[in-house]
Amino acid sequence: MKAVQIAAPQQMAVVEIEKPELHEGEILVKIEYVGFCGSDLNTYLGRNPMVKMPVIPGHEVGAVIEAVGAGVPDSFKKGMSVTLNPYTNCGKCASCRNGRVNACEHNETLGVQRKGVMCEYAVLPWNKVIPAEGISARDCALIEPMSVGFHAVSRGQVVDNELVMVIGCGMVGMGAIVRAALRGATVIAVDLDDEKLALARRMGATYVINSQTENVHERVQEYSGGMGADVVIEAVGSPATYVMAVDEVGFTGRVVCIGYAKSGVEFQTKYFVQKELDIRGSRNALPADFRAVIHYMKAGNCPTEELISRIVAPEGAAEAMAEWAAHPGKVFRILVKF
Repeated sequence: MKAVQIAAPQQMAVVEIEKPELHEGEILVKIEYVGFCGSDLNTYLGRNPMVKMPVIPGHEVGAVIEAVGAGVPDSFKKGMSVTLNPYTNCGKCASCRNGRVNACEHNETLGVQRKGVMCEYAVLPWNKVIPAEGISARDCALIEPMSVGFHAVSRGQVVDNELVMVIGCGMVGMGAIVRAALRGATVIAVDLDDEKLALARRMGATYVINSQTENVHERVQEYSGGMGADVVIEAVGSPATYVMAVDEVGFTGRVVCIGYAKSGVEFQTKYFVQKELDIRGSRNALPADFRAVIHYMKAGNCPTEELISRIVAPEGAAEAMAEWAAHPGKVFRILVKF
């Protein structure tokens, strides 16, 4: 079967691999759409230390059930639209014992620590297949990245009378904006790109700040009545935005970190103490986060057309990735259609 493979930095091609065999307790899915995410871009650029090349990327999936193995619950039917939970969990580490399987110490994500599913077919354990009836296979490929943003809002324990600042309006940041707005919070979206900020408004942000052309601190003080944000969600992964998060959160506020900074970050640690901050990491997503995104998308309020920057055939994946690498700030999601 056909698959997209990254063989070395900036070397991507279509290859032929064996179609997987279906066993007991498993489901065979026909992959229809797979999204490229930031980790795939870093793999392509040779900046992802968790990847061993050659690798087949892909973990943001829209698929249809092709066949069901023995021992799979009857609720899974051939032809059903699904997405996939791309994470593993060992069941033995501290995270798993505490019920936070999304942060498993030994997690292996599809397309990162193990072979991904940017290919025509995949076989997974039935409990990693997530039904999404009523949502097209194309739109199912948007569920996983949005669920990461949804999970960050849960980590921040956001409630309806709070001011939430989301730094970064990519797909994950948009998920955080949506979830915070759904919980009734007032959302400030921060980004460098006016087009993304305009979309952030349509997805639930009350205020937007272009950090390249506006004074972020002045705007946050204005919108918060001088108090700062109750919760800041960092969804970029740069030293500057990590520092911004700590600077702009109010006293006794919460900072939730999703992005990985690629270099060290120099903080004024006095703010950790003076503000008595809760600083929390947020990794991947839980099944409940996937269900929450599916519930949101079924309501018909998600502007999916605007979140999909481009759809390409597998043969066009390399060109699309090269263009994304050249202009990273202008892309939400590139989908590969099989």
